[in-house]
Amino acid sequence: MGAKKILILGVNGFIGHHLTNKILDETDWLVYGMDLAEDRLGRALHNPRFQFLEGDIAINREWIEYHVKKCDVVMPLVAIATPKLYVEDPIGVYHLDFEMNLNVVKQCVKYHKRVVFPSTSEVYGACTDPEFSEDESFLTVGPIQKERWIYSCCKQLLDRVIYAYGTRGHLEFTLFRPFNWVGPRLDSLDTAKEGSSRVVTQFIAELLMQRPITLVDGGHQKRCFTYVDDGIDALIRILANKDEVCKNEIINIGNPANECSVRELAHLLKGIFTEHPDHRADKAYSEIIEKPAEEYYGKGYQDIYTRKPSIEKARRLLGWEPKVNLEESMRRTLYSFLEENKI
Repeated sequence: MGAKKILILGVNGFIGHHLTNKILDETDWLVYGMDLAEDRLGRALHNPRFQFLEGDIAINREWIEYHVKKCDVVMPLVAIATPKLYVEDPIGVYHLDFEMNLNVVKQCVKYHKRVVFPSTSEVYGACTDPEFSEDESFLTVGPIQKERWIYSCCKQLLDRVIYAYGTRGHLEFTLFRPFNWVGPRLDSLDTAKEGSSRVVTQFIAELLMQRPITLVDGGHQKRCFTYVDDGIDALIRILANKDEVCKNEIINIGNPANECSVRELAHLLKGIFTEHPDHRADKAYSEIIEKPAEEYYGKGYQDIYTRKPSIEKARRLLGWEPKVNLEESMRRTLYSFLEENKI
């Protein structure tokens, strides 16, 4: 058989680069990766089991098809995944997140390759279940004029297409749903300056730049934050797929014990920042302010107030349990961000 060959599109992204380094450190697998840049890949670039192409999923189609044919498992991780852009550029989200990824899925069907596809916690939308179940919960989205839902809908439709191919014998798949993964190299400071990064790095960047931390609609939204090392541990088990336990399954990867409101998150991060050795003596710290969602995001935004996964399936199929608690997850993420963005 030889070593497992993995194709990762979006290999320089947050999940992609962490996963690549873990694979190279702990397995004998080969990784073929493509992305628009390589700045987060670090030591992986010098590993003989890693081959990288600087390329675009919309342009380098022949390279992608060749490597789909060559590899055992395909992971299309390319997506726009920041709420600000769902509202500002919904067509761009549709084009990249749905159309470009559908092309890759069709090639996996053509060459009978296993696809491990990143669904999202956003597919559950405004589901009212206390914990979201992969196989039971209703996927509930808002009205058409609330354009933030285009991301959720693109991902959900891809989930349904992949599932339909899989259950009819045309494709082997595993869908995984990450719940607010955090950790080193989550977003760049430049992304945060534009106001289009994820909430954790947005708040850390505001603290670093001594700008106000903005709570949208009071910050009452609750999220469950998952440290990236825990998430990657689950992904490695999914890729290994011992005894084919993940075949044609949908699996939440989150940490329900790490639930907190965005308001609580802001205060937690501010507390960690003010205790950081480089910032204990700062003369001023960011104030925490509030803004209505329409003012912050625009009229196409609509929020989700709870997002808590059931992880019973991950426990049962993978023998997986998240280990890093909320405060430690945030401390590691904040310390890493400050180290990466020394001014």
